[in-house]
Amino acid sequence: MIVIPAIDLKEGKCVRLLQGRMEDATVYSDNPEDTAKRWVAEGAELLHIVDLDGAFAGGMKNISAIEAIRKAIRIPIEVGGGIRDMERIDQLLSFGVNRIILGTVAVERPELVKEACKKYPGKIIVGIDAKNGFVATKGWVEVTQVKAKELALKMQEYGATGIIYTDISKDGMLTGPNIEATREMVESLNIPVIASGGISSIDDIKKLLKIKNLWGAITGKAIYTGALDLREAIRLSKTWS
Repeated sequence: MIVIPAIDLKEGKCVRLLQGRMEDATVYSDNPEDTAKRWVAEGAELLHIVDLDGAFAGGMKNISAIEAIRKAIRIPIEVGGGIRDMERIDQLLSFGVNRIILGTVAVERPELVKEACKKYPGKIIVGIDAKNGFVATKGWVEVTQVKAKELALKMQEYGATGIIYTDISKDGMLTGPNIEATREMVESLNIPVIASGGISSIDDIKKLLKIKNLWGAITGKAIYTGALDLREAIRLSKTWS
């Protein structure tokens, strides 16, 4: 399992939200490139970047910040938030984004995911944000009647290279990830699953490491507040057996 630090962008700044609420944003840095360099220096092998303005507004607002991060570091980056059409996917991949995360469109326009997977095999991951087992969209503003597991299976069939699974009742709360729901998602799929939301401490990393075949875990608030030492988490993930 790899440990993946998150950078959430709002108005060009690095922030964290509480349970996805834009009004509950804490600014951690005015310089996302420096934040990216910090996580690379601490051993990150992949960076998870979300354009929060895009997730809520449906159109990306932090392209220049994402480009600046891409130029500042050498490790792969995956980007999501407000990616709603092929033109945006083309643009992001053209300046060196390694993987594209599609979320809301997986529910509203699944044929775009299918098309993107065909055009860019190995580059498209689907982000599934769930509340009580049902998919939430548009920056978690709307909870649908679509079951998370069913959507994941459909996206696997369409050629998605992985699933990022977030339990939104846990995200930003530092209350621990939803281990059972994450395990169930991993066991249901043949493609990699990345857990996201709720990681609060090294103990949570240990719990996730016990889920057989879990590919990765995204951590955000905990590494910004100091509740989790990223170096320690990465070291543990590499030595766990």
